[in-house]
Amino acid sequence: MQQPFPQLQKRIFWDVDFENINYEESYRFVIERVFERGDVQDIREVRRFYGDDVVTASLTNAKWLRYDIFVFCKNLFGLKPEEFRCYTSKQLSQIPWHY
Repeated sequence: MQQPFPQLQKRIFWDVDFENINYEESYRFVIERVFERGDVQDIREVRRFYGDDVVTASLTNAKWLRYDIFVFCKNLFGLKPEEFRCYTSKQLSQIPWHY
């Protein structure tokens, strides 16, 4: 992680103090947030800064990923669905409760 910090858009981190993000300590948060709300250039920046090994490890250990992001990451890195924590620990009942 000796490279310059990634050049990310502030809109991705709308709910935190963008200027005080610690990219080394909060790498999981940064990676998940960029894949969830960033565009292609933001994803490239994160991959350049952290490397594919750290990005893959963070995404496969994420507790929750939106389904489209999960499929994108699975295909991007050539992984099996079972390698993702969010896939193996899915909610048992996918149907909302009827009141």
